[in-house]
Amino acid sequence: MKVIVLGAGIIGVTSAWQLAKSGHEVTVIDRQPGPALETSFANAGEVSFGYCSPWAAPGIPAKAIRWLLMQHAPLILRPKVDMAMIRWLTAMLRNCTSARYALNKGRMLRLADYSRIALAELREETGIRYDERMQGTLQLFRTQKQLDASGKDVKALAADNVPYEVLDRDGCVRTEPALRHVRENFVGGLLTPKDETGDCFKFANALAELAAAKGVVFRYGTGIQGLDVQGGRVRAVLTDAGRIDADAVVVAMGSYSPLLLRPHGIRLPVYPVKGYSLTIPIERPEFAPESTVMDETYKIAITRLGDRIRVGGMAEISGYALHLGIPRRKTLEHSVTDLFPGGDPDKAEFWSGLRPMTPDGTPIIGPTRVQGLYVNTGHGTLGWTMSSGSARLIADLVSGRKPEIDATDLAVSRYA
Repeated sequence: MKVIVLGAGIIGVTSAWQLAKSGHEVTVIDRQPGPALETSFANAGEVSFGYCSPWAAPGIPAKAIRWLLMQHAPLILRPKVDMAMIRWLTAMLRNCTSARYALNKGRMLRLADYSRIALAELREETGIRYDERMQGTLQLFRTQKQLDASGKDVKALAADNVPYEVLDRDGCVRTEPALRHVRENFVGGLLTPKDETGDCFKFANALAELAAAKGVVFRYGTGIQGLDVQGGRVRAVLTDAGRIDADAVVVAMGSYSPLLLRPHGIRLPVYPVKGYSLTIPIERPEFAPESTVMDETYKIAITRLGDRIRVGGMAEISGYALHLGIPRRKTLEHSVTDLFPGGDPDKAEFWSGLRPMTPDGTPIIGPTRVQGLYVNTGHGTLGWTMSSGSARLIADLVSGRKPEIDATDLAVSRYA
C-alpha cells in the first residue's frame, strides 16, 4: 500500500521504518527541513520503561496547587479562554482516582515494556548509535514523605514484573557516585535498572537515513494543509506542494494532530504541555551523572548524553506558545547545580518543546472512524520511550496483522 506518515519526529520516523519493513511504499511529510526538529529535538534523553506513570494520579490536584505556588514550580498554568484546554484539564481531573491511575499505568507499562523489546531488537538489527547507555533511572527523593509515597509506584511495578530497587542514601550513591558530594540533599531513591538513556535527535536522524536507504521518501519543508476524505475513507493528503494520494495515512504530528483531524469529526483529547531543557557541556566528569536521575521535587530529569548533561522537565500549560521563559531556565539550573555541578549552565543551550499529552497519560494508537486513517500520538513525556513499540503496533494495524500485545484500549475509541 501507499502509506503517508504525517510528522518526522521520533514517532513518525520509527513508524515509517516499521511500515517500510512491512513492505509498504512510505512517504513522510514534515514542515521542518529535517527530522526531529520539534518536540524530539532536545528532550530529557531518558528512555523510561520503568519510570512510566500517568500524571493524573490520586493527590495530584492538591499537589498542583502547591506546585503553582513554588518558586521553582514543576507546573505552570496560564489560564485562557480555550475550550480545548478546559476540556483537557477537566478530563485529567477525572483520571485522578486510584482505580483510573492503576488502569492507565498498566496500559502505559504494557506499551513501554513492549517498546523496550522493540528498541533492543532494532538496535541489534541496525547497529544504530545515539549516545546510548543502559544504566537505569534513579528517581531521587529529597524528603522522607516522597520516599514513603513511592509505595504506589512500587506496587504497580511489582504487579507488572518490572524490575526495581528501593534505595537508601548509600544505595543512591553506589548507583550515581557523583551524588556523594551532595548526600545531604536527598534521603533515598527508586531505581528502575532496565531504563536507558540516549539522544533522541541523533537516533531519529540515524534511523531516517536508514529508512531512506530502504526506500522511504522524506518530503521535508512541506506544509500539511488537510486531508481529502471521501465516502468515509481517506484518499489523499493536501499540502502546500500539492495533493499526494494515499491508501493509508498515519497522523504522527504530536500536539498538532487534533487540529488536522477535527474537521473530519475526530476529536483527539490531546493538548500541548510545554517542557524545557538545558544541554550543558560536561567540564568535570566527577560531578556528572552516569545515567538519568529524576529529581522528584522539581520533576526534572538530569541525563548523561556522552559529553553533555541534558536537564529537562516542567509542565507549562499555555497552549501552543513556544517562547523561552527565563524563570523556567532558572529552575532547571537550580536542580542540576544542586545535584550535579559538573558543567557550566552559562554555556548551556536552552530549548522548549510541546509534548502531546492525553488526559489519562496513555498515547492514542490505532484506527479512527475514517477508513485508512490512523493515529500515533499523545505520548506526552514518553514519546522517546514508547516510540519503537508504538511504531510496531501501528505497522501491524495498518498491515491488517494482529499486534503482539493488546492494542484495543490504546485507540481513540476508548474515549467514546
